[in-house]
Amino acid sequence: MQRHPSTLEPTRPRRRNRWVLVGGLLGGIALLTMLLAFGLSRDPTVIKSPLLGKPAPEFSLRTLDGSRTVQLSQFRGQVVVINFWASWCIDCRVEHPALTAAWDRYRDQGVVLLGIPFGDRAADSRTYLAELGGAWPQLVDPGERTAIAYGVYGVPETFVIGPDGLVAYKRVGGVVYGDLIDQIERLLPGQQA
Repeated sequence: MQRHPSTLEPTRPRRRNRWVLVGGLLGGIALLTMLLAFGLSRDPTVIKSPLLGKPAPEFSLRTLDGSRTVQLSQFRGQVVVINFWASWCIDCRVEHPALTAAWDRYRDQGVVLLGIPFGDRAADSRTYLAELGGAWPQLVDPGERTAIAYGVYGVPETFVIGPDGLVAYKRVGGVVYGDLIDQIERLLPGQQA
């Protein structure tokens, strides 16, 4: 006599497959959760640059108005802030008041601020500066060779170079006044690093 199929016990392989599927799904969810938690806990604006602690790449660039040539080496012994920016960059507009305030505060203390437009037409850069101001030297980077030497891949990016010529800080994204002055203050002669 045959038994009806509804009275048969389920086979073991089917149960085992179900547990393997559930275990794999839970493991995948746990792995994804850990990856997201790690990624979200990091500040994307502070990117570890291979230049940190190394000599800043040297350059010799003409000013945007063509009036003179600026060489990084002429500022040896001073704190130098290099800001790569563009007229089309929204974050560059947001950070501009912080740069202006830092320039106003530190230019008489020997701190140098240099602006270098990146991926921008000279005419657009001039219009941007006429609108927002920017009395610090603005430099033209033909072929963006200087930006490449600094590892710039977008704007804004800011580098702070110590009096010893070493890159001390890099920020990707708009600078914040408090952070910028902290970096400058710790590098000024007579300050403790």
